Amino acid sequence: MAEYDYDLFIIGAGSGGVRSARLAGQLGKRVAVAEESRPGGTCVVRGCVPKKYLVFGAEYGKSVKQAEGYGWEVDANPRFNWPKLRDAVQDEVSRLSGLYAGILEKNCVDFFTERAEFVNAHKIRLTTSGKEITAETILVAVGGRPWMPNLKGAEYAITSDEAFLLDRLPERVLVIGGGYIACEFAGIFAGFGVKTVQAYRGSKYLKGFDEDVRDRANKLQDINGIENRFNVSPKEITKVGGGYKVTFDDGTQIGTDLVMMATGRRPHTAGLGLEKAGVEMDDLGAVKVDEFSQSSIKNIYAVGDVTNRVNLTPVAIREGAAFIETLFKDNPTAYDHSDIASAVFTQPPIGSVGYSETDAAAKFGADNIHVYQTDFRPMKNILNGSEHRIFMKLITMGNNEQVIGIHMVGDYSGELIQVLGITVKAGLTKADFDRTCAVHPTLAEEIVTLTLRS
Repeated sequence: MAEYDYDLFIIGAGSGGVRSARLAGQLGKRVAVAEESRPGGTCVVRGCVPKKYLVFGAEYGKSVKQAEGYGWEVDANPRFNWPKLRDAVQDEVSRLSGLYAGILEKNCVDFFTERAEFVNAHKIRLTTSGKEITAETILVAVGGRPWMPNLKGAEYAITSDEAFLLDRLPERVLVIGGGYIACEFAGIFAGFGVKTVQAYRGSKYLKGFDEDVRDRANKLQDINGIENRFNVSPKEITKVGGGYKVTFDDGTQIGTDLVMMATGRRPHTAGLGLEKAGVEMDDLGAVKVDEFSQSSIKNIYAVGDVTNRVNLTPVAIREGAAFIETLFKDNPTAYDHSDIASAVFTQPPIGSVGYSETDAAAKFGADNIHVYQTDFRPMKNILNGSEHRIFMKLITMGNNEQVIGIHMVGDYSGELIQVLGITVKAGLTKADFDRTCAVHPTLAEEIVTLTLRS
């Protein structure tokens, strides 16, 4: 049997990589991790965590103004201090990143703070030191990076990576894109008082979500003061004085102080040397894997966004744990990617789990599904003046009306969909919901009192 430096070498110290390393270390395996950035990956360093803090910050401005409806007298217009929030968020990012590094150390995992690239199927090279290391098994967990369209002047635009570190807030911003990152950052900027335009090549934001949710996503951006521009694609960005001019394919132009491209993400495999190891990738650079996260080369696995399956932090963690069960515990485990709940942290947020109405009708037949929904103004917004409403939609299938999809737009949707995801995963029925007594007065009570859509 060949002797290797490590039983397991992991490229990438994000959520999936660190979980795999910790579990393998606890089994007494010789484990090493290489990370070219900071421990924590996209979620901790430049994604979910810092973004959610910015969402919180953007919401506070509205809360102060809305408090007047509840008797609070605001003597002066609230002022927002961007550097104070930015630095506080980055301090928290550094703290969490340090915790990830501590997890590796505690579990006797060797950690290399440099980029690793493949030499062959069992050997990697650390690009800064030039050190070559062999491993019996290699796990690719490098995640993804923002993708920028190839257009003239693209170098003038920023991505979500840079948005967390701006020296100052612009007076005007143009966010290009219609996915969850674009919608979230447009809401963040608008919440901070920045004049915000969001431009998207389609007619509705959040492609892939339920159509009713998409309609309401368009509306909530409008209510939040965001200027929506649909059915346009950028062709050129030019620098004009202290700002920029963006020209679109319909001939229109928008002047702005900052252009943010939120046009999708791609697996971070360019230059990784996977082809030297014989690993197959798709057209986007994602590592092709089977249900056990094994690539086309038997000793090379991949988890998380680099596989482009379901690009969510908790999914990467579950895939990492399943990988360890498969590799080291003689317990082949394939993580189930169906019915995964997700949230979009617009203001208010969106929650979704299971089938959309369109997909449910296509799979089970339109005559074999039932749709229950409601749309109402929540109690809190009666006095505070907010125009935002709550939308809830429940989709069932078959004679027993098993719940196969739940979609929400409104306050606390992100929190509620986590709990409601359990019901979909468990295969509960509409009768189970109907038997559950409501908690009054709450907005969540509506989910157990839904009636058929008229």
